[in-house]
Amino acid sequence: MQIFGVDIGGSGIKGAPVDLDKGDLAQERCKVLTPHPSTPDAVADGVKEVVDHFGWTGPVGVTFPGVVTDGSMIRTAANVDKSWVDTDARVLLGDRLGGLPVTVVNDADAAGVAEMHFGAGRHHRGTVILLTFGTGIGSALFVDGVLVPNSELGHLELHGHEAEKRASSRAKEDHDLSWEEWAHRVRKYLAHVEMLFSPELFIIGGGVSRKSHKFLDQLHGIKAEIVPAQLQNNAGIVGAAMRAASGA
Repeated sequence: MQIFGVDIGGSGIKGAPVDLDKGDLAQERCKVLTPHPSTPDAVADGVKEVVDHFGWTGPVGVTFPGVVTDGSMIRTAANVDKSWVDTDARVLLGDRLGGLPVTVVNDADAAGVAEMHFGAGRHHRGTVILLTFGTGIGSALFVDGVLVPNSELGHLELHGHEAEKRASSRAKEDHDLSWEEWAHRVRKYLAHVEMLFSPELFIIGGGVSRKSHKFLDQLHGIKAEIVPAQLQNNAGIVGAAMRAASGA
């Protein structure tokens, strides 16, 4: 069974048909740059470009970098234009895609669902936290395999700063940090999250998951097991398709 997944990020919009039996992309993904300003209409055009690239005519799952309720309503927009707040994304994107059925889900929640079903979180019980490091820091919190949606742990305050402003991949680039310097910030952030939630497992996702060998062994002093996401930066696309297939 194939369903289309789209992952909207602060820097790019990427998507592809997903083979839900294998938990992998059925074709090589298409990516376009996130427009600036990233208004709802401009981003919707980007989503349409990605979907039209494949001539897709079925259900579409779409991730969004912010709080999403009821598979539709946008409640926060940290790394895209603020005009997204209170937008009915399901209606907007469905109209732009010519009436295709659309399901919208928080981006990190989608990645987490995919990793728990097909990737690094399989067979893990207890508390599992996936963290995506990109333009910001996304989070997906699971308790005994059940998602607690819209956790948004990247916005925790850490040493007087919003955590994602200091420990995201963008922060690494903006501050020209070495991998060792960035890992030091990530370690402090993980220690703070661990103090609050005592997870058994951290899954590190986002683009940096492809380069986990450069920093994972520097995350000392964390009691929880720390592993890279197995689906790497495709987890959001796969999770979006899974949500669209379930209609939730």
